[in-house]
Amino acid sequence: MQTDVVRIGTRGSQLALAQAAETRARLMAAHDMPEEAFEIVVIRTSGDRIQDRPLSEAGGKGLFTKEIEEALFDGRIDLAVHSSKDMPTVLPDGLEISAFLEREDVRDVFIGRSVKRIQDLPQGAKLGTSSLRRQALVLRMRPDLEVGMFRGNVQTRLRKLEDGVAEGTLLALSGLKRLKMEHVATQIMDAQAFPPALGQGAICIESRIGDERIKALLAPIHHEPTGTKLACERAFLATLDGSCRTPIAGEAKLEDGRLSFYGMILTPDGREVHEVTGEGAAEDAIEIGRDAGARIRDMAGPSFFSDWV
Repeated sequence: MQTDVVRIGTRGSQLALAQAAETRARLMAAHDMPEEAFEIVVIRTSGDRIQDRPLSEAGGKGLFTKEIEEALFDGRIDLAVHSSKDMPTVLPDGLEISAFLEREDVRDVFIGRSVKRIQDLPQGAKLGTSSLRRQALVLRMRPDLEVGMFRGNVQTRLRKLEDGVAEGTLLALSGLKRLKMEHVATQIMDAQAFPPALGQGAICIESRIGDERIKALLAPIHHEPTGTKLACERAFLATLDGSCRTPIAGEAKLEDGRLSFYGMILTPDGREVHEVTGEGAAEDAIEIGRDAGARIRDMAGPSFFSDWV
């Protein structure tokens, strides 16, 4: 490998830095390179700056990637580390997802201020989340709850909870594990009853198409099974034109070369729900996701999205 310092772009939250550090550690081990061969470059994104309204109102998922992708184009960084669930399904021309690290636990967790489970919250209690998916799933369980906007990184959300802004919130177990904070969870949600976001728990690495040096660097740390599962999930999302304005959930699983997929779409109030499954050979992951997306769109009908977006 060349000896030039490899610049890793990332957001500046503790979780994003932990993900970048994990990527660096895997690259160091794969290529027997010292830590000083890498530089972690923190880039503040629009999604980090905008805290006063939901992302669905501010522009969607691309708010967490736009400035980092600009740094890739400008050559200020060589690769970018993202949470896969933050990645738009359509990337800018010239960029690609080059690798996925092995996926962590996909489940969500509830963190209660005075109770341990969502089921135990008092009638009409306030639950904080910035995710339309989590909002819809919570209201499906407990339509009496008041769901309010809860933006910020993990530490900010936990501080808001301590300050009594809400009686509970939901976070990804994968993020808490990467921060070694899973002990704060008071309830781990069942992934069937409370399905995760597409891509949840997976770290992806974005780079410039044609950068052979970086492609060779990343090849040994790519986790093929995670890449296969994410190909299916992203195809499902792309078929539905999913964004932060769309409560969409689901997960692809892989066993013995066979891929199975479960997907769900909901209205934001959780009252209307459509579910779909798909199965096939691992090499057909993209087609399985596309087919599931087309079938669930047909189930819901043409007015499903337009009625509430």
